Amino acid sequence: MTMPDQRKPSLTQYLGYLFGRTLPDSMQDWVRNDLVGPGASVRYVLRFTLPLIPLFLAFYLLIPGERWIPLAMMALLLFPVLYFAIALMNIYRRHRLLAHGLDPELLNEKAQRRADSTRDDYEQRHGRGGPAAN
Repeated sequence: MTMPDQRKPSLTQYLGYLFGRTLPDSMQDWVRNDLVGPGASVRYVLRFTLPLIPLFLAFYLLIPGERWIPLAMMALLLFPVLYFAIALMNIYRRHRLLAHGLDPELLNEKAQRRADSTRDDYEQRHGRGGPAAN
């Protein structure tokens, strides 16, 4: 009998994760990739906005009048939701990292690598002290 792959959550674990539950320690690599890996920001915004689709569909189908009226109502909901989702993204992701026992500084890792690369490029072009040191 083989052990199930614990590197990726099952459907029930994934649904629980979407609603804020923590995953087992054996899935920390998956959680790290989900929260700070490539596409993490897009996944976060999609998870935040996709549940609104049924509400928007109901607006579109059930609100009488010209078609622009339900579209305007959807926009009045969507813009603030997106604004607050994006504004609170790093706070939420930091909380999820802490809840899973991961270092919240992982959020800054990509920016730090970019800054290090820029600094290394500058030092290669101008020397370690820069133009003022010459």
